[in-house]
Amino acid sequence: MAEADTVTRQRVILGVSGGIAAYKACSLLRLFTEAGYDVTVVPTAAALKFVGAPTWAALSGKPVSSDVWTDVHQVPHVRLGQQADLLVVAPATADLMARAAHGLADDLLTNTLLTAACPVVLAPAMHTEMWQHPATVANVATLRLRGVHVIDPASGRLTGTDTGPGRLPEPEDIFAVCCHLLSPVETGPPRLALAGRRVVISAGGTREPLDPVRFLGNRSSGKQGYALAEVAAGRGAEVTLISANVALPVPYGVRLVLVQTAVELGEAVAKAAQDADVVVMAAAVADYRPAQYTEVKIKKTHDGSKVGGDHSAPTIQLVRNPDVLAELVASRGSATSPVIVGFAAETGDGQHSVLELAREKFVRKGCDVLVANEVGVDKTFGQDTNNVHILQRGVDAALQVGPVPKHVVAATLWDVVQDVLSTG
Repeated sequence: MAEADTVTRQRVILGVSGGIAAYKACSLLRLFTEAGYDVTVVPTAAALKFVGAPTWAALSGKPVSSDVWTDVHQVPHVRLGQQADLLVVAPATADLMARAAHGLADDLLTNTLLTAACPVVLAPAMHTEMWQHPATVANVATLRLRGVHVIDPASGRLTGTDTGPGRLPEPEDIFAVCCHLLSPVETGPPRLALAGRRVVISAGGTREPLDPVRFLGNRSSGKQGYALAEVAAGRGAEVTLISANVALPVPYGVRLVLVQTAVELGEAVAKAAQDADVVVMAAAVADYRPAQYTEVKIKKTHDGSKVGGDHSAPTIQLVRNPDVLAELVASRGSATSPVIVGFAAETGDGQHSVLELAREKFVRKGCDVLVANEVGVDKTFGQDTNNVHILQRGVDAALQVGPVPKHVVAATLWDVVQDVLSTG
């Protein structure tokens, strides 16, 4: 069977809720239909105030309804969710997510969400204050705990003059996330390809305490590591997530181990790796820590005898932290299990590119796969997208991925790891 024939078998429900970003869903619909997917649009009554039913019908080639009374003999409020391969809501307003989180079903879209037996993706869009409101934060956490894929909104210009997080991600980014969840059965990785595998993932950034108030740390948000955990769990793996100072909801079905320092992370990884099939070191681990920890806050010095006073800065001596990745490889020895994946956060140094530095690190560390990305202010750390080079032992060419959403990077990396597992 040709790939195009396989793709047309995939049924997508595109839900649209009532936000100004509803017009962008037209572009998302076009991406699905041009790729050959069978798309049914289910707007809310509020969404039809922004984009009318004729537009959705013309772009999808199907009649459009927002209530449960149209074609009631076909029981659409049940059948649509039962027969879909993916349900994506874009935009997903605060109201829609609140109703979904509480199991309300007062229109066709919320009924379909309750009956969907397929992956569900929500792409939020709302004002920053609404996205950050405790009620929305709690609703998003609830939905994610149930296995719903809630994409973080983008930051940028909102309605009017407002700017901030809450902007609908670009249709191409939403489409990319959906495509990885919709991998054709005959051409893509099976969704439970990691069933029976034990996976350990480190995420976030370690903090090395200096005194009760201060620490040495880094900008890592943990988003990439958490995306790796969510995708692995979705493919059937038993996932242990070792999380260093991350403020994100825990992916559904994932075992969480909390750590703060590099030493704590190393101990947790070593323990969890003993019976693991794969270990992914995605955390940003501090190379150094203060040689001494001060039990009380370090005070500024002030010598009043000098004109203007003398505010001398203290000298902080640093010592090296253990190299968790190198120790993990060394402890494995000549064995082939677990498969070890390292991450290289690089900035380049003027003489060498990020990829060149990553290749040197790959040889030095001895891991099976290395993911290299360029980091810095407004690059990678805290962002929703990533741009990486994936190096694999025995493969000369690096696999370049991005810039794409971090869930797409995660899915691609797991494809690589599955290949290593199958050939190892």
